[in-house]
Amino acid sequence: MILSGWEAVFFWVFSIAAIFAGLLTVMARNTIHSALFLISSLVSVAALFILLRAEFIAGVQILVYVGGVMVLFLFVIMLVNVGAEERGNEEIFNRPRQVTTSVIFCALLAAGLIFAINEGYKGLHKRDEAVLKTSQQTNRDSNLAASATGSSRISTDSETVGGGLYRFGSLPFEIASVLLLVVLLTTATSAK
Repeated sequence: MILSGWEAVFFWVFSIAAIFAGLLTVMARNTIHSALFLISSLVSVAALFILLRAEFIAGVQILVYVGGVMVLFLFVIMLVNVGAEERGNEEIFNRPRQVTTSVIFCALLAAGLIFAINEGYKGLHKRDEAVLKTSQQTNRDSNLAASATGSSRISTDSETVGGGLYRFGSLPFEIASVLLLVVLLTTATSAK
């Protein structure tokens, strides 16, 4: 997939935001700040999924991870770590040496990644140059109707995934939810 125009700009903005939010997640000293940085990293990854025209995966990423898991994490952090929040004088980041080392490592990693992507793109372009000139794009989904966004075709892939989840995954999901409910009730009654 070749990105051009605004898609390329948004790709770089969201990918850099995801990398920096991931670094801040690890470097933050306060657990609340770390969880909020993780939420922003997950939102940036969901935006990258939208650029890849995987709207379903982006929606699942937002609903499940940001909406469910991170709210649960924040609830547990707030429930367990009440005394640390009252102090209010904690630093956001770790020691300066650790931050400097992390930033240098991230810069080296980004430089290596940019070099590898450029070399790989040149190699793939040389390999596929003859194929692109002679072949016509045929796709099994070309006769399907366009989606509302116009970026993809309407298919039954989501229906297949949903049917598989409801057919084979609903019983283990319900068992796990009942077990979590029992643990929650047991913990709540023992705290009284």
